[in-house]
Amino acid sequence: MKLSMRPVRPCTTRNPPKHRPSRCCTLAHPATDLPVKKNLKLDHCHYQTPKISSHFLDPVPDRAAHVTRPARLGNRWMEYQGVRNWDGLLDPLDDNLRREILRYGGFVDAAYKAFDFDPSSPTYATRRFSKSSLFERCGLPSTGYRITRNLTASSGIQLPRWAERAPGWMSTRSSWIGYVAVCQDKDEIARLGRRDIVIAYRGTATCLEWLENLRATLSHFPDLGPSDAGACPSADAPMVESGFLSLYTSRVASCPSLQEMVREEISRLLRSYGDEPLSLTITGHSLGAALATLTASDLKTVFGRAAPLVTVISFGGPRVGNRSFRCRLEEQGTKVLRIVNSDDLITKVPGFVIDRPDGDGDGVASDRDVRVAGSPSWLQRRVADTQWVYAEVGRELRLSSRDSPYLSGINVATCHDLKTYLHLVNGFVSSNCPFRATAKRVLGGSGRHSRAERVAA
Repeated sequence: MKLSMRPVRPCTTRNPPKHRPSRCCTLAHPATDLPVKKNLKLDHCHYQTPKISSHFLDPVPDRAAHVTRPARLGNRWMEYQGVRNWDGLLDPLDDNLRREILRYGGFVDAAYKAFDFDPSSPTYATRRFSKSSLFERCGLPSTGYRITRNLTASSGIQLPRWAERAPGWMSTRSSWIGYVAVCQDKDEIARLGRRDIVIAYRGTATCLEWLENLRATLSHFPDLGPSDAGACPSADAPMVESGFLSLYTSRVASCPSLQEMVREEISRLLRSYGDEPLSLTITGHSLGAALATLTASDLKTVFGRAAPLVTVISFGGPRVGNRSFRCRLEEQGTKVLRIVNSDDLITKVPGFVIDRPDGDGDGVASDRDVRVAGSPSWLQRRVADTQWVYAEVGRELRLSSRDSPYLSGINVATCHDLKTYLHLVNGFVSSNCPFRATAKRVLGGSGRHSRAERVAA
């Protein structure tokens, strides 16, 4: 179900920022303990070709979306992991679900903070901290999780010979992109109602990752065959964006593919913990959101019934695959919750979207009606036959930068920033009252990923 932002009666708040009227609701129990800062001024960046410059390199000075330990989920944990597609939890947004979304957003934020963005550094494109100290160094000292595997993604783009004379950062083929972590704290396991495995991915950072994002035509996912009879149309097979697939499956002589790393580590963890209640949560922002969706489908394909409940929590993700790919995710039982800022251009690319004509309001797209605004029917049919027709997946929590009283103006960089997403999740109440006055600010000044994620997914 798409959460539309309908006009509502303005709610009162004490001393609202002067730059614009606010629509806020006051709740008695704020979700976080972060300080409220008013009259927030965000960086106004130009929508430009990605480049490495000095302001990409400053460390993120503020804390991630670190929230107080929420209530026990108990035997409702599967509901919060999406087993019922989050029915009744999104509008209004359930406070426990809000806290879980922010908690997983903190894991993604840590993946950004731990990445070495400095092209002059000998450790460029690798992690800055060890597995044992990463959470603490990134502002998450009490997660209850332990990192068990670092993950690396490699580009499959073949560079021309002249690229050998270019600076090293331009041709860096493999880079650290995230990690696998397992909940080990007994109290946290008891609170969650199960042992949780997290895979967290950062967004685009290196030059070749930017280039992979531009490879927007669809390609067959090698491990996904034709859909089962009766479930999806048999005319086309599951296909995904070529660049995302390349980053997931490419390998180099010195490094296995991201796909191989993830499969190996999850297989090991299933052998270790498969006899106890277990969940697998894959989360990411932007490019990381796309890779999270590919990873979920791949793991459900490989492990089948042996796989635990697999849930994707994605922030600002681009489109990933076609309608058959979406159908395969549904057949597998993979649960996807997409956090979408309606003002974020990245969530509207690549390709064309297949619209749902029956209006069932579940937040996904389907069927064969390709709507290309203002185009004749013959052109629509031609578009439907190309490798540019995508379909949205999963359930959608739609937010808007325009509803926050702390965001001044709308620009591409701000709307796509991970911290903006965490801020909007923190403040959203319902479609009838989009923002609450007691919402805490989860926005930073000049974070690395707030600038490195300007254009691409």
